Amino acid sequence: VQLQASGGGLVQTGGSLRLSCAASGSIFTIHGMGWYRQAPGTQRELVAFISSGGSTSYADSVKGRFTISIDNAKKMGYLQMNSLKPEDTAPYYCIIQQNGRQFWGQGTLVTVSS
Repeated sequence: VQLQASGGGLVQTGGSLRLSCAASGSIFTIHGMGWYRQAPGTQRELVAFISSGGSTSYADSVKGRFTISIDNAKKMGYLQMNSLKPEDTAPYYCIIQQNGRQFWGQGTLVTVSS
């Protein structure tokens, strides 16, 4: 299983970015998908998670600003990030869950300038 995250970049405060996570390999059904971030000197944070049934959960810090979605047919996951703040700056990592296992992708860096 391989995960390829993309969509990060440099954006000004208040701007938007859309992260994508493409899954390939032995993927049959994605049971859950999520995004983590970890800024330097901070603990890793689960930003958003979505189950195969469509249930979502968000960190309090991003509620109302970020939206997670998944397209199981395309084996793609997305994180729409609006109203970005400098404190959102971090590498973002996508994960998927399948049959009780969790797989990680490489990070995509999001930088929000003030």
